[in-house]
Order: sequence, then C-alpha cells, then structure tokens
Amino acid sequence: MGAQRVAKSIGKHLGEFVMEAVGELLLGFLACILLGGLTFVAYLSWATNPRLTVAGTALAGIALAHGAWVTLRRRPKDPESAPQRGVAAITTGFFALTSGVILFLAFYATGCNC
Repeated sequence: MGAQRVAKSIGKHLGEFVMEAVGELLLGFLACILLGGLTFVAYLSWATNPRLTVAGTALAGIALAHGAWVTLRRRPKDPESAPQRGVAAITTGFFALTSGVILFLAFYATGCNC
C-alpha cells in the first residue's frame, strides 16, 4: 500500500517536471521568434526609410514616456477621480504592453543563443 503511494507521488512529480521543462522550452522558443521578428521589422524599417524609422522611434519613445508618467505618478487620494480617457489610456496601455514584452524577452530570450 505504501509503495503504491510512493510510486504515484513519484509519477506525479515526474509529470510536473516534464510539463515545466516543456513549458520553459516553448516560452524560450517563442521569445526567440519574437526577438527575431522585432529585429527583422527594425531592419526592414531602416532599409526602407531611415528618417521615418527615427521619427517613429522618437514618437514611440514619447508615447512610452507619457504612459510611464501617467502610470507611475502619484495620484491624489480622491476616490471620485475620473478614469483615464483618450491619449492617457492609449499611452498607458502601450506602456503596459511594451513593459510586458520587455520583461518576457528579458526572462526568456537571454538564453536563446540566437
């Protein structure tokens, strides 16, 4: 009876280990593909029109800076403050998406030998 419980426990932990290894491998693969795709898009953009690439990068930087400022600034403790609207909501979403992609690439693309 005890041996069955031990065997079941070992099987459970082994299955969990295999699933985690496959998940890590898949996330690393997706990170390498994302990094390669972003690099390819940057290359194509620069090859097509360098001035437009610099202007787009500057615009994206301004949007990121505004989104970070809106997200991280100290808000008044007024419970009736209006929700974010318009440009603030867009730049906040852009900042959140970009931050998430950067964190994902920092964790998973650093070991992809690509």
